[in-house]
Amino acid sequence: MTNFNNLHNNARAEITQMIIDYLQNYESSEVLSEIDNFEELHNEIFNTDYFIIGYYQAEEWLKNNIGVFNAIGIIKDYEMDQFGELYTDISSSEKVVNMFVYIIGEEVIYDMDKDLTIAETIKELENL
Repeated sequence: MTNFNNLHNNARAEITQMIIDYLQNYESSEVLSEIDNFEELHNEIFNTDYFIIGYYQAEEWLKNNIGVFNAIGIIKDYEMDQFGELYTDISSSEKVVNMFVYIIGEEVIYDMDKDLTIAETIKELENL
């Protein structure tokens, strides 16, 4: 969770809150490993809606939380590792921030302890 840990506290709180909000739809005693597909969980939280709409808002969020060039570098490394080429339009601050948050969300979700209950997971996320 290196990239997540390098974010400003407000950004970490925003991203973890997105996961918490989604997990609250499950029974609190359900074990996280009982969620069928973590890829689908990640997709549902971070790929079905935009994190930020608006070029100015996106650029400001990036500047205040990670830095535009840092975010672009993280996206480039991720996409080169995953796909062998850069797909994100880095000339669009909206696309950069939304892809960046997608990557960070993946880091957080795949780092969660699958043996915890939903309630325990939410508590852990609140303490990140």
